[in-house]
Amino acid sequence: MKLEESVSSSNIIARLLPPEDPNPQNGSISGAVFNITTTMIGAGIMSIPATMKVLGIVPGLVVIVLVALITDVTVEFMLRYTSSGKSSTYAGMMAESFASIGSLAVKICVIISNLGVLIIYFIILGDVLSGNESNGITHLGILQEWFGINWWTSRAFALLIVALFIMLPLVMLRRVDSLKYSSAIAILLAFVFVVICSSMAVSALLSGKTQTLRIVPDFSQATVLDLFTTIPVFVTGFGFHVNVHPIRAELGKVAHMGLAARISLIICVAIYFAIGFFGYLLFGDSIMPDVLVNFDQNSHTSAGRLLNTIVRLSYALHLALVFPIMNYSLRANIDELIFSNKNKPPLASDTPRFVSLTLTLLALTYFVAVAIPNIWFFFQFLGSTTIVCTSFIFPAAIVLRDMHGISKTKDQVMAIVVIVLAVGTSGIAIWTNLNGSGAAQ
Repeated sequence: MKLEESVSSSNIIARLLPPEDPNPQNGSISGAVFNITTTMIGAGIMSIPATMKVLGIVPGLVVIVLVALITDVTVEFMLRYTSSGKSSTYAGMMAESFASIGSLAVKICVIISNLGVLIIYFIILGDVLSGNESNGITHLGILQEWFGINWWTSRAFALLIVALFIMLPLVMLRRVDSLKYSSAIAILLAFVFVVICSSMAVSALLSGKTQTLRIVPDFSQATVLDLFTTIPVFVTGFGFHVNVHPIRAELGKVAHMGLAARISLIICVAIYFAIGFFGYLLFGDSIMPDVLVNFDQNSHTSAGRLLNTIVRLSYALHLALVFPIMNYSLRANIDELIFSNKNKPPLASDTPRFVSLTLTLLALTYFVAVAIPNIWFFFQFLGSTTIVCTSFIFPAAIVLRDMHGISKTKDQVMAIVVIVLAVGTSGIAIWTNLNGSGAAQ
């Protein structure tokens, strides 16, 4: 009887899940652009204005462009060595150059990075919807402002509803290209945030209420080392390398992936600088590490309160739609880590394995986010360690190893520069944060 019930349940789940596409290499360039851009524009966008307070407007723009250029270089490294090798995954590509140690290093970094980021998404969603308490001060969430403090406006219940009715249907999709529509909506919501922020800044400028912009760093308030604490924010903001292989696999042509990556980088540079400039223009030195806190301030006009609500809701929905993209690579790497040496079918075609792993990850991130109210320092740690490894250090190391004999002297020099910059800036950022500095905090 129990066996029949189990088989029946599996059949029901199989019907609910989308069928596996028999032709997986039919993804579009626009779909790839949406997914890549959505991967990059996550929680880090809210910390961009705080980096402008530390760096100043001009150095801030320079750093954004520089990190984008380095990202383009390292993605090109990955695409070239993927085409020359036999592997279709990031871990497999590292295994070709550094054997099982390289593969294991990638899997561990991806799992730590993505799991941490997904938990942070849940925490921020809880803050937006149900508020939080910091230093004895209670900040009400949107649901509590609308309906008061009740059990059904609590963090645990609000996040449960979001997980079940928004995230669960999306994480159950088997192909990353299937997420292109939700990714497009997420990008649109990011543009909504930028437009509202810029409109408020222009309005404040016309009424003479804007703050004085800092063009260059003010070393009376920050040290040279403090400048390096901004690097993890940008590294995280441009880190989409873990999704390069699954997105490329559905495009079929390497040239299409390279084009999609460059278009996405241009979009993100524009969005990051816009939100950094207008956010800093609007709030000045009072800007918080999470600019959403500034929009949480009380407004004396109904229009102002409406804009604050729209900003917070659009951001919350944006994160909910980004969640499935990050979950996709996390699930793939955990599956590869556990079942790589076992004779198992692909994850997408193995319904029991796919469903059990997906539900486990969603439940884990939910419960940790409810139990831990604030892990922003962990967010800084990720940008200085695991994400910088998967984004910069590992692709550059593959070029230096050059198992396929395709790298040129120019590539070798560029790889060395990337590793030196990545290790140096991240090391200084970690040291500065551990010593309690960091002007953006």
